[in-house]
Amino acid sequence: MYKAEGCIVFVLILLSLIACGDDKNIDRLPYPDLMDFPTYFDAMNVPEDNPYSYERWEIGKALFYDPILSRDSSISCADCHKQELAFSDNVAVTPGVDGLLGTRNAPTLANVGFQPYYLTEGGLPTLEMQVLVPIQEHAEFDFNIVLIAERLRNSSYYNDWIEDVFDRKPDSYVITRSIATFERSLISAQSPYDQFIQGDEEALSESARAGMDLFFSDALSCSECHGGPNFTTYAFENNGLYEVYDDPGRFRVTNDPSDIARFKVPTLRNIEFTAPYMHNGSQQSLDQVLEHYNTGGFSHMHKSELIRPLGLSPQELNQLEDFLYSLTDRNFKDNPLFKP
Repeated sequence: MYKAEGCIVFVLILLSLIACGDDKNIDRLPYPDLMDFPTYFDAMNVPEDNPYSYERWEIGKALFYDPILSRDSSISCADCHKQELAFSDNVAVTPGVDGLLGTRNAPTLANVGFQPYYLTEGGLPTLEMQVLVPIQEHAEFDFNIVLIAERLRNSSYYNDWIEDVFDRKPDSYVITRSIATFERSLISAQSPYDQFIQGDEEALSESARAGMDLFFSDALSCSECHGGPNFTTYAFENNGLYEVYDDPGRFRVTNDPSDIARFKVPTLRNIEFTAPYMHNGSQQSLDQVLEHYNTGGFSHMHKSELIRPLGLSPQELNQLEDFLYSLTDRNFKDNPLFKP
């Protein structure tokens, strides 16, 4: 079963239930240590009905790490999105309840709050709606958000805490808003690359600088897809990974044949920690990924015209790899504020 299959209709039905909440008596506290990001970043997409508060963030963090969200209370959000791996995982597909496997690789949550839409096929417009997907997906939590709310109401720990913060009993509104608030704080913007473009000329090695020149060159066109502060345009592309795909990609949402095997371009930030790569985790190493692009990949009717043989030398491939490693933000993966 494809990840998120059938979830979008369910989410749209549930949206009206979730959106009925109000924001009475919620203190607005600043996030001086969590929400700062450089001015060259785009504005973050924050729904008007879910403004930041530290109290919401605390509840969202607790729920993110709590297996109470899964049917048998065996796995949590953090089992697929591990902080030490930049909130991704190191297996092709992370097993869900009862060890079931989906088809998609767990993406990093770094800077997830800046995305304009969610899921690899881009089927959901907000982070709050995305929270619902792993909950009901059979190969993930295999549960129901209404039953999760009942569990939380039966927990004196959560029930009293949530009532104090949200002025309401635990429900779908509380669950989606609080987890989304925590996830929006997962900002990664302190890599050597960030330090370099903010004026620290010693932040990048000579090899990484050479790799940066290659990355942004017209000859390679890497930044045509992996552009902007998050190193993604969020476009839907085919990179010639296969001639025939088991996963239809964006076609699942649009039913447009021109979208078959097109997937949302992922961020390259913290790529040092997010192997294996590609939508299905089929590429085990960064060397393997670079070789794929250097050779131009396989033929596919929707393959991007930008994917073509590059003819890079071993030295140039090493330089490009050094630049990609400069996107590693160790402060992000080690930040004690994100730990359970």
